[in-house]
Amino acid sequence: MTVPAEGTDLHAMRVGYGDQPLRESDLADNPLAQFENWLAKAVAAALPEPNAMVLATTNGSEPSARTVLLKGVDDRGFTFFTNRGSRKASDLASVPLASLVFPWFAMFRQVIVCGPVVEVPREESATYFASRPRGAQLGAWASRQSSVIQGEDTLEREFADATARWPEPEPVPLPDHWGGFLVMATSVEFWAGKQSRLHDRLRYVRSGPAPTESTGGARLGDASRWSTIERLAP
Repeated sequence: MTVPAEGTDLHAMRVGYGDQPLRESDLADNPLAQFENWLAKAVAAALPEPNAMVLATTNGSEPSARTVLLKGVDDRGFTFFTNRGSRKASDLASVPLASLVFPWFAMFRQVIVCGPVVEVPREESATYFASRPRGAQLGAWASRQSSVIQGEDTLEREFADATARWPEPEPVPLPDHWGGFLVMATSVEFWAGKQSRLHDRLRYVRSGPAPTESTGGARLGDASRWSTIERLAP
C-alpha cells in the first residue's frame, strides 16, 4: 500500500461545515430569484471567481467536465461562451444536454443545474465578444481549442499572426467558430452544508413539456412552470 505524503492523508481530510439550515420556506418561488440571491452573496463575500462553474457534457460514450465562466443568467437559463471547435461544443453537438455545478465551498453552498442546451443567437455572441478584453478576442482567433499542438510556440505564433492581422485600433471581429450556449434548466438544486454531513438539498423541478429552442421552454422566473420543491437525502 502506498503511504501518503505528509499532509496528504485523504482519510483525515475533512472540514466541519456550517449549521445554517436551508428550509423550503427560505427559498424564492422560482430558481432564478434564488440563484441570483446566492450569487450576489457569493460576490459580496469576495469569493474567487464566483461565476465559475463546472460544465459536464458527454458525447454519448464518454463524459467530460471542465470549469467555465457563467456570462449570463436570465429567464431563459444560464449562458457561457466558447470555441465551437472545442470538446465541450463537440459533445453538445452530439448530445445537447449538460449539467452545471457552482462550487461555493467557502460558504458551504453549491448549486447544480441540469437541462438541454442550445446555441445563442449570433447577435448575442457578437455583443458579448465585443465586450471582452482585446487580448481575449485575439486569443479566440489564435487557439484551436482542444486540438493537439506541438508546443506553446505554436500558440504564440498564432497570437502574433492575429495581432498583426487586426492592428489597433482596428476592431477584432467575432470568429465564425466562437459563440455562446444556453443551458435551459429543467432542474436546479440548492445545497447547503451542515454538521454531521446532514446537508440540506432542495431541488426545483420543471413542470410541463421539455424546453425547446423555438419556445424557450420553462422560464426560470416563471414560478408556475416549476413543480413543488423536492427535498433530497444527503
